[in-house]
Amino acid sequence: MEFHVKSGDPSKLRTACLVLGIFSRRQLTGPAKQIDQASKGHLSAILKKGDMDGESGQNLMLYDIPGIQAERILLVGLGAQKELTLKAANNAWAGAVKLLDDSSVIEATNALCALDIEQTDLPQRLRESVITAEHQVYRFDQCKSEAKPAKRPLKKVGLFIGDQKKSQPVLRAVSQGEAIAAGITLTKNLANLPGNICTPSYLANQARQLGKQSPKLKVSVLEEKQMQALGMGSLLSVSRGSREPAKLIVMEYKGGKPNSKPVVLVGKGLTFDAGGISLKPGAGMDEMKYDMCGGASVMGTMAACVQMELPINLVVIVPSSENLPDGAANKPGDIVTSMSGQTIEILNTDAEGRLILCDALTYAERFKPAAVVDVATLTGACIIALGSQASGLLSNDDKLAAELLEAGNRAADRAWQLPLWDEYQEQLKSNFADMANIGGKGAGTITAACFLSRYAKKFKWAHLDIAGTAWKSGDQKGATGRPVSLLTQFLLKRAGQVK
Repeated sequence: MEFHVKSGDPSKLRTACLVLGIFSRRQLTGPAKQIDQASKGHLSAILKKGDMDGESGQNLMLYDIPGIQAERILLVGLGAQKELTLKAANNAWAGAVKLLDDSSVIEATNALCALDIEQTDLPQRLRESVITAEHQVYRFDQCKSEAKPAKRPLKKVGLFIGDQKKSQPVLRAVSQGEAIAAGITLTKNLANLPGNICTPSYLANQARQLGKQSPKLKVSVLEEKQMQALGMGSLLSVSRGSREPAKLIVMEYKGGKPNSKPVVLVGKGLTFDAGGISLKPGAGMDEMKYDMCGGASVMGTMAACVQMELPINLVVIVPSSENLPDGAANKPGDIVTSMSGQTIEILNTDAEGRLILCDALTYAERFKPAAVVDVATLTGACIIALGSQASGLLSNDDKLAAELLEAGNRAADRAWQLPLWDEYQEQLKSNFADMANIGGKGAGTITAACFLSRYAKKFKWAHLDIAGTAWKSGDQKGATGRPVSLLTQFLLKRAGQVK
């Protein structure tokens, strides 16, 4: 999809469809008032007939409006003016894009970008408009024998900014939105692939392909023999039950100053998780192909940063494996030794994500990071606690946690912080090893983070549990691409590219 910034008088915009917002009680937004004036009250007259009152979710397509250049106008409801948020505007725009993409309109202009929304600025609204549009037209049909694309899909979108100038920050924001959207698309494509295609080796090859896009990006893949030499007994214990060899994918992007410490993102890359000997229930097990969404999201974030040529040093680490039952697989009661030298009693083989992440966190020490953020579909308990609205956030550094929370709010990809108190560490006690890999029924998300925190003592660290946000089930089954928006906003702020 192509995106272009447009400014000036909305009544003079030549476009196949102009998308205008209407507040509840038929209150016109600024651009809508200009159109109403140019058409000598035509919009107001139509609204008085009662077909639309501006409530959220309402849409009304209008044709042949006098006094303007647009062929059509699509009115979208925004709800109460005082309650307008970026999320509400995004939802209205998403509905408009879906309607347009399903119709014969191949070009349209979004005038919602020009609306003043509290706690937002124009560049932010532009970025979100691009990301939202690309999200709505996304289709995954790679595995269908006969794909059925839209006959006349929406191909071009104008982003109307009112009387403001097409400044460098405005144009940069559009480019950033395109890059973030591309990263989200990569994340969704990787996550939606089935486990027989998207194996650890496949993920590694995708990383290598990404490495060819920039001379600033170096990609290396550690094989099992190399991991064995490093003492990654915890990570390798998970892959023993699979015929697919484990991989440790390492991506180093050097876009910042040579001596600047990098941010390190670690993503869980379980390309399929059957639970191992602690076998999962059969119903819904197909969705365990999504257990690599953490790895996919950090790879998508890297892709976005490379496309934006972000002036920052960034390292992405993806420990990747399968977790299957086999005669060589982990057994409940087994004890393994991690790269850090700490021993782990495996009480449940389905708590395997932390077993591969802990060795990746230890490996991250060699980069002397400014901060480390790990991303994982780690615990069902997080879904119980937060549902699908927010990712769980835990951290050993309050400032880092605050950065991530702010980034999530700004990007409409929210997280919620849970406590990481020492009292929870008691639940990981083991009679036979340094720690157990589970902490009992209570506070499952917190004790999982407590486990990881034991491997993150040498740097500022945060953990994002995306078990509830990484994909959707049911009729809308598919990867969401979260938390790429959160992570890229966090990195853009660190790089000084956004407010």
